[in-house]
Amino acid sequence: MKILGISGSSRPPHASGVYRLVDTVLKASGHEYELVSLRGKNIGGCTSCLGCVEDHVCKLRDDLEPLRSKIAEADAYVIGAPNFYNGINALTHALLERLYQFRHRTADTLWGKIAVAVGVGGLSGQICCDDIERFLAHSFIETIAKVSGQGAAACYTCGYGESCQVGVPALLYGPGVKIAEDMIPDITKPPEAMLAAEEAGKLLGGRLSSGFDRKAVTLKMQKIMMARFVSSS
Repeated sequence: MKILGISGSSRPPHASGVYRLVDTVLKASGHEYELVSLRGKNIGGCTSCLGCVEDHVCKLRDDLEPLRSKIAEADAYVIGAPNFYNGINALTHALLERLYQFRHRTADTLWGKIAVAVGVGGLSGQICCDDIERFLAHSFIETIAKVSGQGAAACYTCGYGESCQVGVPALLYGPGVKIAEDMIPDITKPPEAMLAAEEAGKLLGGRLSSGFDRKAVTLKMQKIMMARFVSSS
């Protein structure tokens, strides 16, 4: 069983809470894995050209092309994104939109697989986890765990964090805040997020080791999606 980890953060790995949490989940799973960072990659959103309808292969030519086979071949996923304006960032959003190529007619390449969603924000990453779960559900992928953490918002290092009245430091500590090193969030301090990532990894590894039934997961997710469609109609 192989797990594909995707960090949607544009920050370098050592400075990215998303990357570190995804990495922790993967390592705790006990299974073979590959971790891909979207940093520096050029991935555009779906253009609804419908070029993928016949063969389930997206016709856009960008950095998603070499990732397609990795997505198709993986048995499970750990996908993480940072919180931009109370939602996932554009890079991760674009990648998830492009999963559309896999879901025409009865193409079951992704059906019944399982995933862990990871989100990091200046206050919380929960909404990112929810966004990722929503996208994956359309491909009948079950999100079995969500890991949310607080990371360092860019406001702490942009150079104007102490004078800006709409930045995270001012919102948290009030006008005239003086930024000190110990007030800048670190995904590892306190340890709750890292511990949650480890537990999510163990849960994912356990599901994969038990030989989970993709057909059963597919049927479960189909029922969930049908119920959502009915309730929204």
